[in-house]
Amino acid sequence: MKSPIGKWLSLGALALALATPFSNVVAETKSVAATAIVEHPALDSVRDGVRAALEEAGYSGDKLKWQYQTAQGNTATAAQIARKFVGDRPDVIVAIATPSAQAVVASTKSVPVVFAAVTDPLAAQLVRSWDASGTNVTGVSDELELDRQMELVKRVLPNATRVGMVYNPGEANSVVVVERLRELLPTMGMTLVEAAAPRTVDVGSAARSLVGKVDVIYTNTDNNVVSAYESLVKVGTDTKTPLIASDTDSVARGAIAALGIDYYQHGVQAGKVAVRVLQGEAPGSIAPQKTGELSLYVNRSAAAAQGVTLSQELLDSAAEIID
Repeated sequence: MKSPIGKWLSLGALALALATPFSNVVAETKSVAATAIVEHPALDSVRDGVRAALEEAGYSGDKLKWQYQTAQGNTATAAQIARKFVGDRPDVIVAIATPSAQAVVASTKSVPVVFAAVTDPLAAQLVRSWDASGTNVTGVSDELELDRQMELVKRVLPNATRVGMVYNPGEANSVVVVERLRELLPTMGMTLVEAAAPRTVDVGSAARSLVGKVDVIYTNTDNNVVSAYESLVKVGTDTKTPLIASDTDSVARGAIAALGIDYYQHGVQAGKVAVRVLQGEAPGSIAPQKTGELSLYVNRSAAAAQGVTLSQELLDSAAEIID
């Protein structure tokens, strides 16, 4: 029979256990390998959000074996990283951006994979539908509604009819956006003018090739373009060619405006999916998700530098204004 002191100690321990959130009780160490195609503010924010979600769930310190590598924009390197990670047999691989996700998914049919910052996981052949895949793959998409993106172009430049786009024809994300814009823009009284930038160093020259042919340059979340955004900004400023982005981090770097997602929160969302996998759910039973909430970011100094006067209505509706 327990003494009164022992009884109260046992009850106290039980109460403490019950008061501790289950999601924060981690019984064993888990391993997470994360990879991104390149380093730039949006993808770095995704990585940080993933890590934050893991830590919130109790996977930190000696309870988490974490490794992270970027491919520096090289798809061959992305494939090498994917094979290395698969050989390590982590509990889950978080693949950030389409090229890295494609490399990882091509390398394993058994190690759980959570993708993030992928515009169209179906077109990228990561999953077959938006339903639970039944495979080792799930994740979170950053797909944006292009009609809302083009409505933003009209709000910034009401008379714009020719939309230029610099993109990497080797990135599935961007090819999908280009194909959709070819269909969408004529219905809105606009046309698309394309400029290919297969490498990061091609972004500036591709932008210059659009000068005089377009009223505005729109950029999606193409990783080549975003990682070299300053070269595009130089062209926009030098030639008074307005820049509209879909990546909100690009606004601080010189885009006039962007209607996009918070990539840190996108990473948190993907991290929560990874936590579900670490806690025993099969990735194939978790349907791919989208990040839906959008925010408008505006850069007044960039607008002035690129010869654009912003309406008060646009400024009033912005979540953040950069001067």
